[in-house]
Amino acid sequence: MRNLSRGFIPVLLVSSVLSGCAMTTHSDGSAPLNQRNWPICSVVGGLVGGGLGAIESGAWAGGGAALGALAGGLICFAHDGDEDGDGVFDRRDRCKGTPKGTPVSMANGCPLPVYPAKAPEAPPSVTPPPEEVITLSDAKNVLFAFDKSDLMPEFQQELSDLVVNLQKSDIKGIKVVGHTDSVGTDAYNQKLSERRAAAVVKFLEGKGVSSSLLTSEGKGESEPVADNATSAGRAQNRRVELHLSR
Repeated sequence: MRNLSRGFIPVLLVSSVLSGCAMTTHSDGSAPLNQRNWPICSVVGGLVGGGLGAIESGAWAGGGAALGALAGGLICFAHDGDEDGDGVFDRRDRCKGTPKGTPVSMANGCPLPVYPAKAPEAPPSVTPPPEEVITLSDAKNVLFAFDKSDLMPEFQQELSDLVVNLQKSDIKGIKVVGHTDSVGTDAYNQKLSERRAAAVVKFLEGKGVSSSLLTSEGKGESEPVADNATSAGRAQNRRVELHLSR
C-alpha cells in the first residue's frame, strides 16, 4: 500500500500543477495550457513526474515520468483554448475564426447582429402662408393722371384706407407691382409702370408704412388680365397690385 501511494504522489502533484496552469486564463481569453498544446503538456508532465518519482526512489523515476506524461496530456486536452481570441473558449465557440475586434455573444462566440443606424428624421416641411394680393385698377377708380405717375385723389383715398392693414405686425413685406394696358410701345409702358409703382411706395411711406417693408416693380403690358381690344379690358389692365408676404 505504501508503494502504491508513493506512485500516486507524482501524479497528484503533476495534476495539481498542470490543472492550475491550464485553468489560468490570460486577458485575451486564452489559457497557457489547453487542448491545442496537449503534447507540450505531456512532455512537461513527464519531466515533472519523472523528477518527482526520482525523489522517492530511482525505481519510480520512469514510472513517474510515464504517469506524469499521461496525466499532463489528459489534463491539458480537457481544457479549452481560444483560437480566434474572441474571449469564448473553443469548446463553446460555434463560430470559430471570428475576425479580431468583432463583438461576439459570450454564449456561443458568434458575431452579434449589427443593425443599421437609424437615419435622422427629416424635419417637417413648413409651408409658407399663401401670398395675399390686393388689386386696384382703373375699372373701379382712375388711379393715375393720363400718361403720368401722379396719384388721383380717389386712388390716394383707397391707399389710405389700406394703411392700417398694411401696418399689421404679421406682414413681412409689401411689393408694389405696376401694370399698364397695351397702348404705346412696350418699352414706354415698362418705364411708366415702374414710375407708377414707385409713386405708390412713396405715398405709403408718407402714410407711415415702414420703408423696410416696401419694394416696387413694373411689369408694363406683359401680364394683362383682360382683353386690350376693349376699353373695359384696358381699364382692368391698368392696375396696381400689392403683394403682401407674411
